[in-house]
Amino acid sequence: MPIRILVADDHSVVRKGLRTFLSLDEELEIVGEASDGEQAVLLARQLRPDVVLMDIKMPKMDGIAATTAIRQELPDTEVIALTSVLEDASVVGAVRAGAMGYLLKDTEADELCRAIKAAAAGQVQLSPQAAARLMREVRTPDEIPDTLSERETAVLRLLAHGGSNKDIAHALNLSEKTVKTHVSNILGKLNLPSRTQAALYAVRIGLVAPGT
Repeated sequence: MPIRILVADDHSVVRKGLRTFLSLDEELEIVGEASDGEQAVLLARQLRPDVVLMDIKMPKMDGIAATTAIRQELPDTEVIALTSVLEDASVVGAVRAGAMGYLLKDTEADELCRAIKAAAAGQVQLSPQAAARLMREVRTPDEIPDTLSERETAVLRLLAHGGSNKDIAHALNLSEKTVKTHVSNILGKLNLPSRTQAALYAVRIGLVAPGT
């Protein structure tokens, strides 16, 4: 089954461009287009895509508010912020809203295709510039809380290394469903909204080294 994608951008030329080159990949399928944040939420609710490519600056409802709404209602739908904006507030806001990734619109087509597939598999996707801003801005505790079990800590470490649910399941000899449960428990215990912030948390507390 192809990865089902919803494109949300207020510029029709951007939507058409994304449709043109993403349609060349047989593993990807654009199932809808939204021209503002409100429409993105409505279409996500109707279409239940695997991944939403979300612009940040849009009318009626911006991409951050739309991401928050989609992630709260549709936890199995991942969101990648795809924008020309590289401001600290936008980067941090998108990730706190639950975006799995943050990429710039000058990202190469093949790199974007890889990022969509990775996000659908549960892997964090950040442009280097966005990652640098997040490491400065996202506040995390200084140590691993006692509430994380040994297995949850192992899952968090592999998640921070960029592992998908499938990768983590294979490494720890678990089912993917069990890994998803562990990730959900980790986010709840750490009071973090997304895998992206959990990965940054792991780097900040020294559970993994930056860039590994």
